[in-house]
Amino acid sequence: MTLNQLESWSRTNMCGDLRKEATGKEVILMGWVNNRRDHGGVIFIDLRDYTGLCQIVFGNQHDANSFERADTLRSENVIAIKGIVADRADNMINPKMVTGEIEIFVTELKILNTCKNLPLQISDEQQEVNEKTRLKYRTLDLRRPAMQENLMLRSKAAQVVRNFFYDSQFFEIDTPFLTRSTPEGARDFLVPSRVNPGKFFALPQSPQLFKQMLMISGYDRYFQIVKCFRDEDLRGNRQPEFTQIDIEMSFTDQAQVISVVEKMVQKLFKETINVDVQLPIIQMTYAEAMDDYGVDAPDLRYDLKLKDVSSIIKGCGFKVFSGATDKGGIVKTIMVPNGSSLSRKELDDFTDFVKIFKSKGMAWAKINEDGWQSPIAKFFTEEEIQAINEKTGAKPGDLILFGADTSKIVNDSLGNLRKEIAKKLGLVNDDVFKFVWVTDFPLFEYDETEKRYSSSHHPFTMPVIEDLEKWGETDPSKIKSIAYDLVLNGVELGGGSIRIHQKEIQEKIFKLLNLSDQEIKEKFGFFIESLEFGAPPHGGLAFGFDRIMMFLNKTSSIRDVIPFPKTQQASCLLTEAPSDVALDQLKELGLAIRKSNQ
Repeated sequence: MTLNQLESWSRTNMCGDLRKEATGKEVILMGWVNNRRDHGGVIFIDLRDYTGLCQIVFGNQHDANSFERADTLRSENVIAIKGIVADRADNMINPKMVTGEIEIFVTELKILNTCKNLPLQISDEQQEVNEKTRLKYRTLDLRRPAMQENLMLRSKAAQVVRNFFYDSQFFEIDTPFLTRSTPEGARDFLVPSRVNPGKFFALPQSPQLFKQMLMISGYDRYFQIVKCFRDEDLRGNRQPEFTQIDIEMSFTDQAQVISVVEKMVQKLFKETINVDVQLPIIQMTYAEAMDDYGVDAPDLRYDLKLKDVSSIIKGCGFKVFSGATDKGGIVKTIMVPNGSSLSRKELDDFTDFVKIFKSKGMAWAKINEDGWQSPIAKFFTEEEIQAINEKTGAKPGDLILFGADTSKIVNDSLGNLRKEIAKKLGLVNDDVFKFVWVTDFPLFEYDETEKRYSSSHHPFTMPVIEDLEKWGETDPSKIKSIAYDLVLNGVELGGGSIRIHQKEIQEKIFKLLNLSDQEIKEKFGFFIESLEFGAPPHGGLAFGFDRIMMFLNKTSSIRDVIPFPKTQQASCLLTEAPSDVALDQLKELGLAIRKSNQ
């Protein structure tokens, strides 16, 4: 064997490409041994590459030398073969393989590499492998056909997105990864500067300010598929580095941004998984979403709407309810059709579930032909029971669940309980895609821990000017914003807004966030100055590309659609990052490690 094992050989076809039309053709295939079957005098191997499988046949009658060497082949050996395409006998056709009507009679074999014992099986898609092993041996995990399909679809999706925006007169412009730290919500990843001792870059949480400055620079329409970084707790499907589809448009309004985004989504779902997204996508306000679903990212695949019964029970004999409304809280319900069949244990499980969201508990009532079956029934008059039944639409056989507390706790607990009930009752259909725009978000939200207001989206979101003038100094919580989120099946895919393009408004928002003049100058002086140089009205949106890929691939884990993800402890098991660095490197940067007990 020469140093160049493939000297004079060039692959003619991929493993999954050949069909009956190629019968009699000489081909060269290269790939991995998926499995090997020795039938005594004939050795069958399924050869695999990213396109699929092809059966290759070694026999003395085809080439004695190749047949002898094929006896040494094992799973995941890397080989190249030359051979003749032949039809399979009718009784040997494999309908499970797209190449199942043909096979290759091997006339020459080159063994390019061997493979040691595997920590996980590549060919067995049914094998359950724990995620720690998959991430530790990610190069092997990514070789599995299921993972290859995920990443190939990701590549196709990125191409569809790029083509759409190119055709829509957007410029693809990259923005820097090394920038300054600005308060945008999450904790920054910091990068020490060797050239400027004691100073730090920050990795961007998003290209927000840069894309706005590109609008000021006159580029009109920008997009980018870009990495972003947030040093935050990785609960659920979050990653410290993630990819987003970032867009910005000048001389635009909310309706125009939404229209462009809808067309992109429609094209993306059609060209990747052949799903038709009907336009226009329905819209609801933030207030409507909270009233009916308790969350600002509602799942519309099932009903189970929340109903506010505060006015009905105000003054009732059940002090938990009347006490909540007396203190300015609310009482809401979920009516579960045919829910009276749920056991007491299942109801207790629901009670435990809502406590996760700071609820003190949950009341319930089963609707029978002769009235309520409930521990709280005795506290209500017949008129109150009838009014609650009418409000919720409950009839015999149904179940009503109650939550009473502050608006936030009731909405949090029942909004999430609604999702839990839907899963338990089998109401969630993963083959259905229900989109909704949520609009008119509050500009600020109050942080009870820090006792101050923070931006609901980010501090560059345009407020409704009438609200700003009316409530700015007296009650910032009542100021609405020109912001919009696109939600799919209860998951926020992306969010955006019309941006502030005038210095005076931007400075006023910063001051409502309790930033001093000095802080504004230090953190945002470069941006404030840019707004003074003729900034046009502009707005945009950012999509979580990884979240979109979860839906396109129908997987529940974001780590299944990212090539090299981190664990929930923000570590890479493959490379063992983060890692220690040499003391000389720290010295160059003017840094020292302080032990946690110092």
